[in-house]
Amino acid sequence: MSNRLIAVLCVLAVPAFGDEGLWLFNQFPKDQVHEKYQFDVSDQFLDHLRLSSMRVGAGEGAFVSASGLVLTTYTAAAACAADHPDGFYAATRDAEVRCPGLDAEVLVSLEDVTRQVKEGVREGAKAAEALEKRNAAIARIEKACSDKTGDHCTVVRLYSGERYDLYGYKLYTDLRLVFAPDAAAARFGGDAALSTFQRYNFDLAFLRAYENGKPADTPHYLKWSRDAIQDNELIFMSGRPSATSRQSTVARLTFQRDTALPLQIARLRTRIEALRGMSPQTPAAQRLLSELGSAYKTAAGHLIGLKDERLMARKDNFEKKLRLAVTHDPKLGAEGAKVWDEVATAYKNWTPFEKPFEVLVRPGAIGTGPSAGGDQAVETAMRDVYTQELKALGEKTPPQEAAAKLQRKYNETVGALEVSGAERIAQYRYRLFGPKEYPEGTGTPRVLYGVAKGYRDRTEAPVLYATTFGGLFHLAGEQQPFHLPKRWTDGKPNLDPLTPYNFVSTCDVAGGATGPAVNRNGELVGLGFDGNIESLALAYLYGEEGARAVYVAATGAAEALRKLYHTPALLRELGLDATPQ
Repeated sequence: MSNRLIAVLCVLAVPAFGDEGLWLFNQFPKDQVHEKYQFDVSDQFLDHLRLSSMRVGAGEGAFVSASGLVLTTYTAAAACAADHPDGFYAATRDAEVRCPGLDAEVLVSLEDVTRQVKEGVREGAKAAEALEKRNAAIARIEKACSDKTGDHCTVVRLYSGERYDLYGYKLYTDLRLVFAPDAAAARFGGDAALSTFQRYNFDLAFLRAYENGKPADTPHYLKWSRDAIQDNELIFMSGRPSATSRQSTVARLTFQRDTALPLQIARLRTRIEALRGMSPQTPAAQRLLSELGSAYKTAAGHLIGLKDERLMARKDNFEKKLRLAVTHDPKLGAEGAKVWDEVATAYKNWTPFEKPFEVLVRPGAIGTGPSAGGDQAVETAMRDVYTQELKALGEKTPPQEAAAKLQRKYNETVGALEVSGAERIAQYRYRLFGPKEYPEGTGTPRVLYGVAKGYRDRTEAPVLYATTFGGLFHLAGEQQPFHLPKRWTDGKPNLDPLTPYNFVSTCDVAGGATGPAVNRNGELVGLGFDGNIESLALAYLYGEEGARAVYVAATGAAEALRKLYHTPALLRELGLDATPQ
């Protein structure tokens, strides 16, 4: 048996896990989905989802009519809806409000241009020369594409430079607000509900894309499903996962779990406690508390995932198999496999310096400066915490000088290796797996799949796959952030309490991907707007035991539009019966 065959067999012994995958639209695992769910995903299905989906500002959305009607999250449209905290509805086109500064783009073309990017780079060229040649080629390719099509063209670097794809985006710069719910309904539960489930958020808004002063002609759009999402129903979701670290070594993840994340969490906790102890609670203190609380939950979510022994064991097992495959590959060999040992040694040597580095460099006085919002009391409280951290270090060298020294040591120990090691491992994996493996998140369009499915939380309590209007009103109260707008309390008798309102799925939302979700018929069943706290660890490794994407259910949204907001023209445009029931 040849060495190459041994390597291939080694790779093939590693199965796909659950509904894992941040898949490219031109590299979707059709066979895998067919085998697991007995559903054939056609090119037409994927193309329609891609051409209907879009980036909206910093969020995601989709066309939902042939006349440029866009569904997006309330969060993405928040700036445009800011002047309408009690909700907004434009019953006619003339009443639609412009959203200055907000734009959207749709991925209309994609092409593998790896050969064109690399063809001018001579073998054995120095890194700087090769980078210059590639960048020049990328600039030429992007300009030629834009000149030819008029689209916004960009070359996307995949698999740490093993592959390059050219993406062409159609840009929409004239967006107008059609509908926004009450802010209290969109953000029900407040910051405390972020990254949790069960959720009860009407986190959506409708915009309209205009071209040349008229509603855009959009033949590709998602039809609104009339059927409620069902438990274990297969769905597909488009989104743009930000950078992920799934190809990190076990050594790096162990360092994050045992050293870096606990330090970050401890620093954030100390500041949160200091802010909570302030009286009065000024707006600046509340804003900073929200900001630090979000950072705390993200770090805690990462730590929860890395402390999952099952996930780490799976990661360790895969890494061993990958190293063995690299060792037996004739082009890589034992020399190539040394990268894992190099990374492990680097983090072992760096560990004693992480605490002072965290305090002095990342960044020193968290919560001071612009973060304090000009509030002197907040500034003083945060500086007091920082002063105590400096005292605990016992550092004799001035902070600025010590920080510069530590930064140099970090760069020499793990900084450069962190990048080069990750790139080498990504390149090994691509040579062994090829397009059978998805690339890391890059903030560019991907397609995900999974099923609507409940789970057990960290206390082993069962969590159902969907929440309902009945659950919302059971949780609602007189105090914020659980106080519902009057239209909701008045309209409660008209709502079906069993209608799904929010739901979760196993879709791989690493990197915080949000976006539209469709069923087997390509009909819209939900809008992803968040993930639970367990999903935060997907940045490192996929696991479907507890990680879930969170959506507004399409049927719940239609129920609210019909019976609470009374939007007959909007419902008709969505192809839904506007008659009250």
